[in-house]
Amino acid sequence: MKSLRDYSIPFTGLKLGKHQFEYIINDAFFDEFEYSLVKKANLICRVELERQETMLILNFHIDGTIDANCDRCLAQYPQPVDIREQQVAKFSEEAIDEDEDIITLTKNDHEINIAGLIYEYINVAMPFITVCIDEGKTPYCDKEMLDNLNKLTAHAEQNEQIDPRWDALRKFK
Repeated sequence: MKSLRDYSIPFTGLKLGKHQFEYIINDAFFDEFEYSLVKKANLICRVELERQETMLILNFHIDGTIDANCDRCLAQYPQPVDIREQQVAKFSEEAIDEDEDIITLTKNDHEINIAGLIYEYINVAMPFITVCIDEGKTPYCDKEMLDNLNKLTAHAEQNEQIDPRWDALRKFK
């Protein structure tokens, strides 16, 4: 978790207004999270922090590629991502957990660590089913595996015969 300290933004010395921060998100970042869905990536995270009197507004823009495995051909391919999110952090006298969408910062807080937010945004942006882009046409896609799957599927359909017991049951409709 030591390398995640690099993702802390000290806001106490910042003037009111907008401030820009940029982070490189790579394999070392995801190594810090034991059960991460993402293991390898080449991303750039740009954060615009707008400091106001009573709150911080963080605008995230994360883009680049994540190494994903195709669910059809099992080949590894670069999954492009372009993520835009916003997070609000308000200043309060005491920590209040009434709103999950707003981070509460107390007078004892001097910095905000955004590593958890970046990690969450990236993992949520991953598609539930990952499939090679232009299936069978890109250099990443394993065409041989797709051909084998198609042969097995066609062979299974040919061998599938209707059980005559089902015909008897259909008559009861």
